[in-house]
Amino acid sequence: MAKLIMWNLMTLDGFVEGPNRDISWHLDVWGEELEQLSIEQLNAAGGLLFGRVTYELMANHWPSATGEVADFMNAAPKYVFSRTLKKSDWNNTQMFGADVAETVARLKRDSARDIFLFGSADLAASLIPHRLIDEFRIALNPVILGGGTPLFKPGEKIGLQLTDSRALSNGVVILRYVPRD
Repeated sequence: MAKLIMWNLMTLDGFVEGPNRDISWHLDVWGEELEQLSIEQLNAAGGLLFGRVTYELMANHWPSATGEVADFMNAAPKYVFSRTLKKSDWNNTQMFGADVAETVARLKRDSARDIFLFGSADLAASLIPHRLIDEFRIALNPVILGGGTPLFKPGEKIGLQLTDSRALSNGVVILRYVPRD
């Protein structure tokens, strides 16, 4: 059975997007170290899970991009949850509209390799109460945005255990947590 691993770049004040869905601050820290980490993670992934908003950002970028990351993103199985989108033109994409928790549990059972949840804070928020996220990987960006879309939504308390931390030369700290039993 696969694990579901949430991977997000988050600001020090807890946002995954700035006001008006601004993610330009990602470029402040993107470089060789984060690219290598991304490639390592992608090579371990058996599929990618997206909500509609993140999916649209990805689908508008990767099909015309080139390079090792682009090749993986375009070839990997992609699972998209949306109440409005019914089909995709992006290679190897399956669309789902309802029964999010049941569908994700089935995808985990049916996959031999881990599934990565990229971005998609709303989708993550819908999965957290069902305890479907097995690992939280956060690249903590040393910037304070002061507003935007928070990674975590209000809900019940869930204890986490730190399994690894690593500082990059650009000031980003990679944090890995698993839920406590």
